[in-house]
Amino acid sequence: MSETLLDVKRIGEQVEAASEPFRQIMDHMHRVIIGQDDLLRGMMIGLLANGHLLIEGVPGLAKTTAVSCLAGGINTKFQRLQFTPDLLPADLIGTLIYQPQEGTFTVQKGPIFANIILADEINRAPAKVQSALLEAMQERQVTIGKETFPLPDPFLVLATQNPIEQEGTYPLPEAQVDRFMLKLIVDYPKRDEERQILDRMSSTAPDLTVAPVMEPGAIAHAREVVDEIHMDDRIKDYVVDIVLATRDPGSFNIPLDALIEYGASPRATINLTLTAKANAFLAGRGYVVPQDVKDVAMNVLRHRVIVTYEAEAEEKTSVDIIQTVLDHVPVP
Repeated sequence: MSETLLDVKRIGEQVEAASEPFRQIMDHMHRVIIGQDDLLRGMMIGLLANGHLLIEGVPGLAKTTAVSCLAGGINTKFQRLQFTPDLLPADLIGTLIYQPQEGTFTVQKGPIFANIILADEINRAPAKVQSALLEAMQERQVTIGKETFPLPDPFLVLATQNPIEQEGTYPLPEAQVDRFMLKLIVDYPKRDEERQILDRMSSTAPDLTVAPVMEPGAIAHAREVVDEIHMDDRIKDYVVDIVLATRDPGSFNIPLDALIEYGASPRATINLTLTAKANAFLAGRGYVVPQDVKDVAMNVLRHRVIVTYEAEAEEKTSVDIIQTVLDHVPVP
């Protein structure tokens, strides 16, 4: 047996053991959340790949509940932040408080010093607050006065936004949206799922609690295992080809040149690789297959491909373009 096959087998055994708590959390979350498999799996992938999530959907689709359930399944600190137009950066990261008895300033840390942050309706806060959050996401540290403080590990931001109500909102610029590893779209449940929701939730005090099944240390260990997951060079080339096809579709004989304003950044290549490994981890495999890349590609790329006016005139969205790219780029 070759050395690579031995490594894959060894990693597979580690994956089997390390992924068990994540499967337990998924099971517990499904006891509260009906359906929404893509959302729950996407949150698990973000947690494993150490990347932040932007969750978009109309009100009432359990976005906030899902994040609360995820936090409940991990024995860690959770903070929900309701973003509003009058929110200030200091309300988020903290500030200096003057102590008149000593004549000195002390640091009052803000709610961002938690492991899991729910940034509810992030597009309702002004740009200055959004920037403070996104800086913390990127640098994983904040500066209060002259002191810089590292944020706890793990540190995961799950931001929600409502796509239908634009009055009184401050849309995130594309450069800031690119900081999110995944953009998850939450859709309406199917009819049978809605019927289950009715049966389970139509009481004045529905049970939305999820018992903790994982310590933060298990997340750090799982991430180390994810890093070890084998990815063949041909699949690495496949990832690069997908991203390059969003920038220069003509070189892959894909007729999309007039429809793409800007393609995906190198950050997309990194995130596509990490999330494909995380997807393999959740499937209990120690190696990545092309389907892992396809499974995560839409959520990684949908907010990174900017379409032209011609595409809008033809009612083509970034989702249509990414699907065309996935259909045309040769699979190894």
